[in-house]
Amino acid sequence: MGFGELCCCSEIPICSDSYTGAVCIHYWPTIEDVFRSGAIKSATDFQIYEEVAGLPGLDFAYTDTTSVYHTKNDKMELLKPGSLQHNGENMLAFLLHAASSPKFMKDAHQAKQESTEQKKDIFFDILGKYMVVYPQRLATMFHNSIIFQSLLIWGTSLLMGGRPGLMSFGISCLSIILTLIFSIFLPVVVAFALPHICPFPVPFVRNPWLVIGLFGSPALLGAFIGQHFGFILLKRHIQEVYSRTKPGLTGNTMDYIVGLEAERWIFKSGFVQWLIVLIVGTYLKVGASYIALIWLVSPAFAYGLMEATLTPVRSPKQLKVFTLVLALAVPVMSSAGLFIRLVDVMVGSIVRADRNPGGLPDWLGNVVVAVAIAIVVSFTFVYLLSYVHISGAKKTLLSVLCAFFGLALVLVSSGIVPAFTEDIARSVNVVHVVDTTRTNDGNTEPLSYVSLFSNMPGKLTQELMDLRGEEFSCGKNMTTDFVTFTVKYGCRSYKGSSTGWSKSEVPLLHVESDSATDDARRTVVSVDTKSSTRWSLAINMQEIDDFTVQVESDKLVQLGGKSEVDGWHTIQFAGGKNAPTKFQLTLFWSSKATQASPKEANAEDPPLLVKLRTDVNRVTPMVETVLEKLPRWCAAFGKSTSPYTLAFLTAVPVNI
Repeated sequence: MGFGELCCCSEIPICSDSYTGAVCIHYWPTIEDVFRSGAIKSATDFQIYEEVAGLPGLDFAYTDTTSVYHTKNDKMELLKPGSLQHNGENMLAFLLHAASSPKFMKDAHQAKQESTEQKKDIFFDILGKYMVVYPQRLATMFHNSIIFQSLLIWGTSLLMGGRPGLMSFGISCLSIILTLIFSIFLPVVVAFALPHICPFPVPFVRNPWLVIGLFGSPALLGAFIGQHFGFILLKRHIQEVYSRTKPGLTGNTMDYIVGLEAERWIFKSGFVQWLIVLIVGTYLKVGASYIALIWLVSPAFAYGLMEATLTPVRSPKQLKVFTLVLALAVPVMSSAGLFIRLVDVMVGSIVRADRNPGGLPDWLGNVVVAVAIAIVVSFTFVYLLSYVHISGAKKTLLSVLCAFFGLALVLVSSGIVPAFTEDIARSVNVVHVVDTTRTNDGNTEPLSYVSLFSNMPGKLTQELMDLRGEEFSCGKNMTTDFVTFTVKYGCRSYKGSSTGWSKSEVPLLHVESDSATDDARRTVVSVDTKSSTRWSLAINMQEIDDFTVQVESDKLVQLGGKSEVDGWHTIQFAGGKNAPTKFQLTLFWSSKATQASPKEANAEDPPLLVKLRTDVNRVTPMVETVLEKLPRWCAAFGKSTSPYTLAFLTAVPVNI
């Protein structure tokens, strides 16, 4: 677990204080929904207990400064005292409860095995002080009640309004769509442009607040433009209706009254969009549906109290400012912190989202953040923007938004506000690779080189400026298969790569026997990792049905229960100085073996059956030189799947 984050995944409602920087527990439904959807390509140490052993429990991870996760900057100093205190309080309460109930673990395990969506709890905090908890079953009933009442009210009002009212409703719904389209379009254009005009594709890692100007301003501008198109269409429709029903209204009076009526329809369109979100969220049992409920009920209550009851129907009046204040007070207080925190987590996550460095487009992270911000802006500003169209503040709004955007763009493109610093650095791994699956210019010697790659988006252009003279070549053709991941874009240097390692450290994969009986084929491979006690082994599951791993008489990996990712099952091992280095791998071939390589294998390379990477925690002379020359805003990414600074690669081909 990194010191820069805090989130929680739990079956038990617990609380924490958002003002200590420890944020997740009180926002559990949203974080949990996002986490379980697979949008966050990460996991915690709790995963093995939950998935393999099926154990219930509490899962904590800190969400502050996520960009330092698994780097040298992931320090104890980043732990905020309040976060640590609340973590301890929660654990103490949990342990006391478990200790006082002899059957607690048994009941908890059974409840987890039998858990259904209806048994889950929905809980969130109010300003970090009070906790609201209610079961999913009650939430579904309550949400369905609100949905039914809303549909009944809308249906009745549309029937009373007749065809003109139905048309106004349709145009107001169109304004929602236009608002969302324009709100997404403008920041996405910016997201695509940033990699071309900034030194780094994601220039706001060090200062996430820059997304307010880079994406928030274009999103709000686009939302207003889209909504204004809907407002114009509404005015034209209402003006046609009034010209028939109220022929006495002409000129400026007609235009003013029509504008007031269109303003009200635009305001009420916010009810429609949040009602749709509530219906979808309730149907899918999304825990965060309470957000849609708050953004629907509070504005509807404010409108009904201040406008529908106090404003004569025959005489439209301008929307009261107090209606807006009353409508948005509760929604903003309950969800503003959540939206800010989610964007902050996303910014910190996109810099390490690429499992295979260089495998994702440079603009993808920006687009994800831009779309998320645009959706939040278009949904939460729908009520506020309805006041702008006839307020005379359109030019002021456009000027302010353009100024914010221009300032943010200048700051990131010029480098005045750096994307990375020594404290929040860009991950750049330097690995001395000795690859026995290939030879150097047809000789018998293994191919040896120094590999430079980054998990963060973008090429290594800025880094290479400090590495002049080290003869690095970069590109998509510098692919390196590190077993647990593949470098799709990287840099290589063969300078000085023959020193710092010896042939005695090269691991061995030796086929001891390969036999077939009764249409069943079995292959035994001996594995010798030499001096390395940290290694990763991958088995081609398109060719192999099952396998075992054995050390002398002990089976470390039993038959059955094998999973795969992209056609490979991967084993990672890390032991102490006295850990075994010799293993026996027994492969049971599939009767449907195609001798085709898994999806991620390069078509130019022979298909592999087994591939092995052994890691040695040693800095070779060439690696030491590169590490000394790298800018101070670079740091190694040290996840368990990452190789040490010296890595040996070897493999067994499918065609043994």
